[in-house]
Amino acid sequence: MAAPPPVLDHVVVDVRDRIDEAAQCFRALGFQLTPRGHHTLGSANHLAIFATDYLELLGFADDGAIRPEIMRFPLGLNGLVFKTADADSDYREAAAAGLPILPVQSFSRPVALDGEMRDARFRTTRLDPAQVPMGRVYFCEHLTPDLVWRPEWQAHPNGASAIARVVVATTDPRRTARLFRGLFGDEAIADRDGREIIGIGAAQVELSMPDAVAAEFGAAAAEPAGRTEYMAALGIRVRSLAETRQCLRSVAGLRVEPHRLVVPAGAAFNVAVVFTQ
Repeated sequence: MAAPPPVLDHVVVDVRDRIDEAAQCFRALGFQLTPRGHHTLGSANHLAIFATDYLELLGFADDGAIRPEIMRFPLGLNGLVFKTADADSDYREAAAAGLPILPVQSFSRPVALDGEMRDARFRTTRLDPAQVPMGRVYFCEHLTPDLVWRPEWQAHPNGASAIARVVVATTDPRRTARLFRGLFGDEAIADRDGREIIGIGAAQVELSMPDAVAAEFGAAAAEPAGRTEYMAALGIRVRSLAETRQCLRSVAGLRVEPHRLVVPAGAAFNVAVVFTQ
């Protein structure tokens, strides 16, 4: 039986001990962020919620608690997360395929709604980040999706509505693609002009050579921080590029190109953000 096609749940930008600064930065880029959340794992976050996926700013909690898995990565886009309805099943299938999968982890964070505290609950199973150079790749099962995808959090001044693409720089796209073939099957991967493309619902992951990433983004590209494989850029779909351009008019280094706007990584916590309509 063929594996179900992958669907993006969210992406994670690691901001380490600079979560206040990161929240200010991404609000200035026109994202509405959820109130500060605190995980039982010992981390803090803000989310930019879109129609079916979201962007997470993940850092250290105010009390100084540090999640060890965050420590190994520099600032920037380091998390690629897929939806699942059954984390246990994904764990078993990945383990049976010989992939470096870690056991299912359960955690929560409190959410204040209408004066009442409720727990947003999650179950995840992660590929071992020590064996996946590009960053943290995992599956997330939402036990309380109604505490995440709320209409009052989905309206963004920049018009953002969805994640469109995740660009991964890798010196060997075909080798890197084997991980996704193992997770989702050969039919989920397409070879296109030297890039490996993984369709993830309405979005796509692009595995590209570093020189191709440099050719597209130039000085706007994310800083590799010594890595040969890393998540280099994030594409966001918006309602109107004209409205988004107006929202971003004060962003330093904003590149206005035909059919897209590019916020350089230096202005977005080492994430090159590409807005398209």
